[in-house]
Amino acid sequence: MGNAKEYKPIDRKLNLILAEDDRDDQLLFEEVIAELPVSVELTTFSNGDDLMEWLTNHENNLPDALFLDLNMPRKNGFAALGEIKRNMKLQDLPVIIFSTATNREMIKQVFKDAAHYYIRKPASFWELKELIYKSLKLIAENDMDLPGKGSFMLTID
Repeated sequence: MGNAKEYKPIDRKLNLILAEDDRDDQLLFEEVIAELPVSVELTTFSNGDDLMEWLTNHENNLPDALFLDLNMPRKNGFAALGEIKRNMKLQDLPVIIFSTATNREMIKQVFKDAAHYYIRKPASFWELKELIYKSLKLIAENDMDLPGKGSFMLTID
């Protein structure tokens, strides 16, 4: 597969949240979104406290999905995910873990805590673009049922 892949347009506008403390990773995510044939309203947070405050205040108007980093200050992604899944009004929010973590126990924990998918941040822009597009297609098609262990980690096909 080369870098000139054609992506089919995603027909509906998506409202997304990215909770990521690394500004370079936020910018990279935004750059990938800008290159894909999809309209996205993106809200970003750099820590779990601000994320949870916003979600709690907007629980009647939740986004289509949350991309959640695990290693953030003030409240990490594990704590935020736990709060989301224990809150009746937030628990159906699709959560895609977006992390560099490769520790099997950490991945098992977020699977057990009902995250929808797991994206390990790849080293290349092209791979990131592939994974983000794949997840946006799942979101747009409302195919965000909790996956089995075999399809939890999104990978390049």
